[in-house]
Amino acid sequence: MSTGSGGFQDPPAEVLAEAAAAFGLLATPARLHIVWALAQGESDVTGLAERVGGTLPSVSQHLTKLKLAGLVRSRREGRRQVYLVDDPDVVTVVRIMVGQLAERAGHHSPEPVRLRELGA
Repeated sequence: MSTGSGGFQDPPAEVLAEAAAAFGLLATPARLHIVWALAQGESDVTGLAERVGGTLPSVSQHLTKLKLAGLVRSRREGRRQVYLVDDPDVVTVVRIMVGQLAERAGHHSPEPVRLRELGA
């Protein structure tokens, strides 16, 4: 690992590759919206489809990819599969990024993003 100009160590190549893969999964508006919605609370596919404006098969496919990547997980509740974010750090990154961009665009999110509340 080499040292950058600020004295920080550059992360290993495999860490950068893993981060790029996670960001790649969040690079579609639909998946980002799903993670944003799940960051507010758990939901089943029907609730997510209604919230994000997607079809059940489409939202289900996105959830499968997010689940395989370890970003979300599910649990059975009777006959329903309930989804929730499996990585709290992903929630932090998504809330900060979306909150900052919304603020710059002059939109105010219903729940203000405060870095201290997010543990940053």
